[in-house]
Amino acid sequence: MKKYLLLLLFLLATTLVHTQQKNISLEEIWQGAFSTRGMDALRSMNDGNHYTLLDINRVNRTSSIVKYKYETLEQTETILASSPANGIPYFTSYSFNEDESKILLATEVESIYRYSRRAIYYVYDIASGSAIKIADNKIMVPLLSPDGNKIAYVFANDLFILDLTTGNTDQVTSDGEINAIINGVTDWVYEEEFGFVRAFDWNANSTMLAFLRFDEQAVPEFSMDVYGADLYPSPYRFKYPKAGEDNSTVTLHLYDLAKKSTTNISLPETYYVPRLKWKNNDDELSVQTLNRLQNHLKVYTVNARDASVSLLLEEQDAAYVDITDNLTFLEDDSFIWTSEKDGYNHIYLHNANGSLKTQLTKGPWEVTNYYGFDPKKKTVFYQSTENGSINRDVYSIKTNGRNKKRLTEKTGTNSAAFSTNFSYFINTFSSASTPYEYTLHKAATGEKVKDILNNAELSEKLSQYKTSPKEFSTININGHDLNMWMVKPADFDATKKYPLFLFQYSGPGSQQVANRWFGSNDYWHQMLAQEGIIIACVDGRGTGLKGRDFKKMTYKELGKYEVEDQIAVAKKLSEYDFIDEDRTGIWGWSYGGFMASNCILKGNDTFEMAIAVAPVTSWRFYDTVYTERFMQTPQENPSGYDQNSPLTFPHLLKGKYLLVHGSGDDNVHVQNSMRMIEALVQANKQFDWAIYPDRSHGISGGNTRLQLYTKMTNFIKENL
Repeated sequence: MKKYLLLLLFLLATTLVHTQQKNISLEEIWQGAFSTRGMDALRSMNDGNHYTLLDINRVNRTSSIVKYKYETLEQTETILASSPANGIPYFTSYSFNEDESKILLATEVESIYRYSRRAIYYVYDIASGSAIKIADNKIMVPLLSPDGNKIAYVFANDLFILDLTTGNTDQVTSDGEINAIINGVTDWVYEEEFGFVRAFDWNANSTMLAFLRFDEQAVPEFSMDVYGADLYPSPYRFKYPKAGEDNSTVTLHLYDLAKKSTTNISLPETYYVPRLKWKNNDDELSVQTLNRLQNHLKVYTVNARDASVSLLLEEQDAAYVDITDNLTFLEDDSFIWTSEKDGYNHIYLHNANGSLKTQLTKGPWEVTNYYGFDPKKKTVFYQSTENGSINRDVYSIKTNGRNKKRLTEKTGTNSAAFSTNFSYFINTFSSASTPYEYTLHKAATGEKVKDILNNAELSEKLSQYKTSPKEFSTININGHDLNMWMVKPADFDATKKYPLFLFQYSGPGSQQVANRWFGSNDYWHQMLAQEGIIIACVDGRGTGLKGRDFKKMTYKELGKYEVEDQIAVAKKLSEYDFIDEDRTGIWGWSYGGFMASNCILKGNDTFEMAIAVAPVTSWRFYDTVYTERFMQTPQENPSGYDQNSPLTFPHLLKGKYLLVHGSGDDNVHVQNSMRMIEALVQANKQFDWAIYPDRSHGISGGNTRLQLYTKMTNFIKENL
């Protein structure tokens, strides 16, 4: 009997060991143990029945473009594979020309700033099976002409055109100079804040090239040391217009390939030129312009035959007008446009002369993505928050504003990639409890055709770990019902008291409380919950997807209402029976670091600790486009800048404060943290800080993230 009892105890103990859940570790997070599978570089083909994916083997350094059939999801052919035999090197991105006869391949890619890259590029001709190297030097933003016979690109700040049929290269501009003149690509601030790099475009019949020229000679120069591994650091200098300073002078030009001549276009009352796009009419170019305060947008039509300019559309706002990529010209050059003019972002259809034809969507919710227009069925496809501001669904609607259909069923975040003829779409779905799933659907009805790919293995893996669900709710703060999520320890006991750690970003139009799958910080927050900490996140006033007025109420006062909300959130949550009101922390990165810094100062009776990573500490140090959009210039609004800057209040510090920055941050300069350090030193305040040599705004590379998050974890354990 004793023998059987011992055996039973042994079996029970073994079962407990196998069922006991593990803790998430920092090493696992930053070594990619919880990464998800996806579909790389998906392109729908012109026939609408097939799509291509980029298949990369980074270990063997091989790549291929594989063609699949929508209806069956079966691979039909390998269009191209890298191989020494065919002279195609390992490539990491690709794009087709308009008729899919040629493929542009990027190799040896080198990052510059957020979006910009230099690389060695090849053009592969599918019919002949041959490849041409565009240039021996690394070039930027090459673009095949619609007819596939030419390619335009930028090298050393000048614009070039290679004729693929003759092999001849024409130099369109010759005045390009570093930190002075840029042709065909954007300057630093346009890239960062208007979100584009290529500043040229082909017309439909490949006879004209429109391009922007940036004269940045009057823009002040910023310099930062690169420490590297040499005996002496090297200075890195680039043009960076801080709030209130001079921007580049931007001009528009048209190059006629047949005449090999350039026409300068005079745009009236232009300060920024954030978008240009040819219409279907070969001779008509659309150009969007903004005034410096970015509250008056105009869309012009430029006639390439006589260089005349006429106003097509304009929008004004008491605060600012957002720039998007949603402008879509239909066959007759009537066009789709999105606007917040009724209080929420919605889709509008305009006639070719710019007059309004109809508002396609309407309601107290936001259109969050415009996917395209099916001319045969006169149907527009889009993504919106109609099912709640933390969720996303895919919809269709007729151009008469009728017959709206919700095409996705699962509650969470849905996004679509449509086939060229809008017969199918591949839906990407995730939620706070479901990692990414890819499914094929019929565009007409939303009916699911097939499952493509999921991350069930990750779900199974995570079931072995001690994780807690994100609990979504709202919290009434300063008269507004704000979206919130909370993560509690897995062994949560409502009779106990737990420390509270707030995470937020809070920037204008942003969203952190969203029903989508985990990012790296979510895994870290789960790890902190394992340590007995409650983590919460609240999107306060000024964040996005709850209407124009909610988003823009922080205009001219960045850091005022958002900070008031986070302090009020901490106070209200501290009233919960299971929250220890004497152990409250907050953290954030970039704008979130600006917020965390202000909260530990202005909320010094509420927060016991704060971590600020790469924070803005004065909007006077940040760039013109972003800062002036929300704050006007320092000359016009000095109190808005100074009364919401943590540099003004270092004497208020009481709690534990950790300040982190990368010395190579070209975006939020380390100057911000250095000035904060000096202010705290002169106020005789004790704090902790870390500077990561040569690291950019993301503070990453090698073991950097692991070391940083270890430091932050230890700081939290010691001080919360």
